[in-house]
Amino acid sequence: MDEVRVEWSDLPKELLPTIGKSLDTRIDIVRFRSVCNSWRSSVPSSNSPRFPLKFPHPYTTSSSTAPTQTPAYLCESTIYRLQSLNPSTSSSNKAWLVKVEQDSNSGGKFRFFSPISNRRIAIRYPNTTLNLLEFRVIELAKAYTLRLRDRVGVVRIGPTNEIVEQLPGDSSIRCVTKVVMFPNSPWTNVNDSAVFVIFGAGRLGFAKSGAESVTVVDDNGFEYDDIIVYKGQFYVIDTLGNVSWIDNSSLKLVPFLPPLCGLGRQKHLVESCGALYVVDRYFNKERRRVEHTNRYVRDCDGSKVVDFKVYKLDEEWGRWELEKSLGDRAFVLGNDCCLSISAEEFTGYKRNCIYFNDQNENHVFNLEDSSFGDLQDIHPSWLLSNLL
Repeated sequence: MDEVRVEWSDLPKELLPTIGKSLDTRIDIVRFRSVCNSWRSSVPSSNSPRFPLKFPHPYTTSSSTAPTQTPAYLCESTIYRLQSLNPSTSSSNKAWLVKVEQDSNSGGKFRFFSPISNRRIAIRYPNTTLNLLEFRVIELAKAYTLRLRDRVGVVRIGPTNEIVEQLPGDSSIRCVTKVVMFPNSPWTNVNDSAVFVIFGAGRLGFAKSGAESVTVVDDNGFEYDDIIVYKGQFYVIDTLGNVSWIDNSSLKLVPFLPPLCGLGRQKHLVESCGALYVVDRYFNKERRRVEHTNRYVRDCDGSKVVDFKVYKLDEEWGRWELEKSLGDRAFVLGNDCCLSISAEEFTGYKRNCIYFNDQNENHVFNLEDSSFGDLQDIHPSWLLSNLL
């Protein structure tokens, strides 16, 4: 049977809303609505919440007797694969890893952040728009942070145009190590999304938009390192290597696999090519649990990273396998989001390497020979001259 081809302009109009609602990233919705007037009118822009969203302070929990804290705000940023389609604009045809946050409180302005350290990159250019005809843009992941915005902040800019200090007017909350929100598609009502946060000395908290306080999950003394959404389900790992999935309705933690036999002091969950990995980070000193302003936090001051081990989930046998190589992949252990990328596609990244932040500096670890190295330029200067 001969294949029948139908021009996009001849598609039945009743199919357009179904097609549009199947798109799960904001950039794809923008492309869809840009095709023509009929496509634009068939699908609304999206139901995405306007960030930042007011959120309960994590240290004001449902079981807390402490006085009410300053309100926190949930901020969303997006990590993109961004590639120039103009050869004269860039010296390489490789893409850049770019992290962007749009702030509705400042008129929808965009702000750039480092994908690794999550520090804001200072932009000293007038506002312009990004022409999607000149760039190939693919959304890779979303990241979330909790910040305080109770007064105007003050920033200090370093010699490389990166903000190296940001005071409480727009500062991350101390010892909040991970925030995850799901579902987070453009069509999701924010009231239907769950937010989990790891804070203090590894406590796991839960809240929804509009909640008065954070509910502590499994408050039995376990210290959690990381949380991830894998195949539509929340998974969490503690410092001993126990991985559990979270029952959203009951907030119960269900053991997922036998404990990971990793002796590192900090564990990260990473999804790569559909598989689940654990990256175990080793320090030269043990992380201590100390008291700070009537609450316990982790004191990592002075600890230096000395090694990494990587484990991959063998779903068939239900066990963790030690990996010697990541192949052509690179793992980016951001301060608020961990992800896997194809190193061959991105400028400044090398295969079989782990990129991370340690003692407020970005580093790279080569898994093949266990060596540490300096980073190449991972900030696209040609982009900064065309944006914001």
